[in-house]
Amino acid sequence: YQRRVHGGIVDMFFENKYLNTIQTMCPHVLRYLTTACITNKKKRQHIKELVTVLEQESSNYSDPITQLVIALFQNYDFEVAQAKLKECEAVLKSDFFLVSCYDEFVENAKLMIFENYCRIHCVIDIGMVAEKLAMDDRQKAEIWLVNLIRQALFSARIDSQANQVIMDSQATNVFHNVKEKTKSLNYRTALLTEQLAQTQYIQRK
Repeated sequence: YQRRVHGGIVDMFFENKYLNTIQTMCPHVLRYLTTACITNKKKRQHIKELVTVLEQESSNYSDPITQLVIALFQNYDFEVAQAKLKECEAVLKSDFFLVSCYDEFVENAKLMIFENYCRIHCVIDIGMVAEKLAMDDRQKAEIWLVNLIRQALFSARIDSQANQVIMDSQATNVFHNVKEKTKSLNYRTALLTEQLAQTQYIQRK
């Protein structure tokens, strides 16, 4: 029932008239829209649009939940994403409307973090995963990763002797190339802006 409610909220809030109202009048609602996107896997197709909105409104509203999504899907900063997830736990516990979805949020957020991590890394240390997930049992972490790989349909194998997950190189190369190409976007944008300013200055002369 809760998932159906979250799915309905996502569909409704992403309609232009509602989204414009949220951005103009009540940007704090972005916390609940973000939570609904995280806890409902069927609505993950809205993440890209959500990131754009969160970036636009970051000066008006920002909290650990919205910052988690930006860190994970815009900056690909997994350390920050892990830190924000810890902060999200406190936010969820103190928010009357979100406390009931605490467990579901934390579990889905962990899945999102490591799904993205798997997509851009060729080798994943199981011990590191266990540490990040606060799992004392390495075997439990290995089982968790196996289930994650199956759910996400990744092509990978587990090397138990090396204590590693080996991702298929062809699958990871696509995401690695995208990540590498986007690293230079800020520099190129700044360069173009500077060139445009110089052109305008020359034209005024």
